[in-house]
Order: sequence, then C-alpha cells, then structure tokens
Amino acid sequence: MSFPKYPEYKESDTPWIDTVPKSWDVIQAKRGIEVLTDFTANGSFASLSDNVDYKSSGYARLIRMTDLRYQLEQDGVWVDERAYRYLRKSALHGGELLMASVGSVGLVYLMPKVDYPATLAPNMYLLKTNKFLFERYFYWFLLSSGGQDQISQAATVTAQPKLNKDNVRSLVLPLPSEDEQFKISSFLNHETARIDALVEEQQRLIELLKEKRQAVISHAVTKGLDPDVPMKDSGVEWLGEVPTHWELGGLTKFIGPVVDYRGRTPKKVDDGIFLVTAKNVRNGRIDYEASREYADPESARSLLGRGKPEIGDLLFTMEAPLGQVALIDRTDIALAQRIVKFRGVEGVMVNSYLMYWLMSTGCQARMETLATGSTALGIKASKLGMIECLAPPVAEQEEIVGHIERESAKHDVLLSEAQINIDLLQERRSALISAAVTGKIDVRGWQPRAGLLAPAETTQTEAV
Repeated sequence: MSFPKYPEYKESDTPWIDTVPKSWDVIQAKRGIEVLTDFTANGSFASLSDNVDYKSSGYARLIRMTDLRYQLEQDGVWVDERAYRYLRKSALHGGELLMASVGSVGLVYLMPKVDYPATLAPNMYLLKTNKFLFERYFYWFLLSSGGQDQISQAATVTAQPKLNKDNVRSLVLPLPSEDEQFKISSFLNHETARIDALVEEQQRLIELLKEKRQAVISHAVTKGLDPDVPMKDSGVEWLGEVPTHWELGGLTKFIGPVVDYRGRTPKKVDDGIFLVTAKNVRNGRIDYEASREYADPESARSLLGRGKPEIGDLLFTMEAPLGQVALIDRTDIALAQRIVKFRGVEGVMVNSYLMYWLMSTGCQARMETLATGSTALGIKASKLGMIECLAPPVAEQEEIVGHIERESAKHDVLLSEAQINIDLLQERRSALISAAVTGKIDVRGWQPRAGLLAPAETTQTEAV
C-alpha cells in the first residue's frame, strides 16, 4: 500500500528529521506532557517501602514493567490500602502511557484496563499529556525510530541505562494539529494491528513446524521407519510398543565413560579459549552466539584433563537447562560446569542417533521425573542409568538419523522463511510508524478497510 505525501514541507531545524509538513510544529515534549513517577508524585517511595509488606495478593497491584511485558498474566506484587492511598497520584485504571525509566529504557506501554486498584511501581514513568498533545500520538512517536534514537542517546549508562525526567521532557517531536494527531493515531492503530496479526500467524506457523519436527524425531527413535515391523510391549509405560528386534536398557548400558565437568569452572578471561556453557547447548547443536565467554588457556587445559573434546562427542546438560544435547563440532573449546560428555559404545550406539533419542518428547519427560531442584531442575549422574534407551541395529540407527536430518532440513527451510517474513513485517511496522509521525506520508484521507475493526484502545505494545 502506498500513501500520498503532504503538498508542502519545511526544514525542521532538528538533527534527527530533515523536513516536516509545512503546517506542523516541532516542539520539545515538555510543552505537551507531565512526567510523573511514584517518587516525585507521592514523595519518597523508599520511605514507604520500608514499611510495606509486598504480597502475592492484596488491595492494589503494583504495575511493573515485567507485568506489562506479559500482559499482566503472571502473578504480581500487591500492597495494602494504606500504600495505595499514598501512591494515589500514580493510580492506574487503563489507557495510561507508561515508560521504563531504568534498565530497558525505550520500552513504552499503554496500560491495559483492569478491574482492580493498581498503581505504578518504581522504575517507570507515567506520562500525562495536555491539550496540545494527544496521548496516543505521543505513544506512537515514542515507538518511532526518531523517538527510540533520542531515548537511547539521552539515557545515562552506568550499571544500567537510566532516563531522568528532564531527558523525557527534552525529547523533540513533530506536532501536527489535534485532528491530524487523532487521524495518525487511528491509522497506526489499524495498520499495526493488521501487521501484528500477520506476525502472529507466522509465529503460530513456526510453533507448528517445531512441533512437527519434534514429532518426526520422537516417532522415528521409538517406532522406527518401517510401519510393518513386528512390535512388542516394551514394559515401559511411556514407551509402549517398540520394534521386536530393538534392544532396551538404561542409558549407561550404551555409552562409554561419562566425563563430568561439574564442580569446577575454568578462569574466565576476555580473550582465550571459547567456553561452551549450558546456554550454548540448544536443540541438537552448539549455538556459539547464545553466549560468548572465554576461558584462560592454562586453566582450561587443567580442567580438560578430565577429557578433551573430540569431534562427535555428545554434550549433555545436567541442569539449567536439563537435557539439552549437541554434538561437538570443533575441538578448540573448553567445557563449563553443568555439562557432561560421553560417546555411544562403538558398534552399538551411533552418537547422532543417541542425540535424537535424548531429544525425543518421551525421553525429555522421563528426565523430568528423575530430576530434582526447586529453582532449576537437575539430574544426578547416578540417575543417568535410569533413563531408558532403545538401540536398533547400527545400520538402522544410521537410516533413522538420515531420515530425521532430511525431514529437519525441510522444516528448517520453512522455519527460515517464516522468520524472514516476521522480520520484514516488523521492519514494515517500524517504518510505517516513523513515516506517519514525521509526516512523510499523508494519512488525512485514510479510511479503515472494510471489515476491519479498530483495536482496543488499551492494547499494550512493546517498543519495536
């Protein structure tokens, strides 16, 4: 869809935008907003918090940035009525414009409507607009590339980024007439809702493809590839029937010695040997981008005396997260805590087949039944032998691996296409917001497409 431009433009005299429509102004945000926080609107929150008993339920909910990120669906923090009265100036009912002031600066939300008392938690600003500035237009400006860039540049970076109230007041934005602000906001409400719906479709497709890939793995390693093969009762409830000629036993029956790197971490340095941590072991491969840590070479050599990495070794995470696996694909690495490595017994168990077995849905569920831990599930090395394992003949294992890899490659292509579509849609969304709030497109004549309903005014959106 293409949109017309305004008939005339003028220089903006501001660094981040060259021109604006001739009829627009360019102002500092302080002309149109009041910045409130629980600190300055109500006195010192710290003096109150010393006497507040935060609970999982209570009279009023403190709305935190993390609550908004999850659309208030997770358990929250609550305070009593006395605390709520103290924080009454920052009471929230729905539709208020909120901004992160510490940490994830640049995140902007519109408060959803709630049927209970709520008030602002620390580390957020409540932005109230006046007659010059339509609240939702300012919201879209804050999400635009110009708004986000200014916020990033203004933020003070110490332990974590921080915005003070003057930073927010000093933001420079284009200001159309009130009617145009309303029209731009309505346009963006509709058009971004359409884009968001398309993104959601692609995300559902990605989840479906992942489920199908998991189903391929789970079926292949428990039932095989021949639908007519004779079956027998495995005697294991979660396995059910398995091919008659497959061998069943505990995991340790089919693997060599387990090399355990837990209990000791090599000295970390800025530049050294790449340290593979549990964060790097994901979905059958080592993701070198997931975490970048390095070990001192001498310290790493000492640790790896337990067993040097060899191509094809199977890595297994014992906790945080439990049960992630990958095959080693390079030897110039060190291995961190929470990881063990082992190999299948030669002539009995193919490492790649074993990896897919451990990735299967049933085996993953079995590990959880053997795991312990409150904050993070983990499994003791002594329980590895209690993880049941099926071993087809080696030739059949290799056939199964080939089948899984071919099917996974097909899914990977579709997954990549879906992610590309999401990226393009999000780029389109961002570009549309920026073009509308800077007057690069003229939406005064825009009308919503037939059959499209306006999105709720209280939708909450995270900065793009």
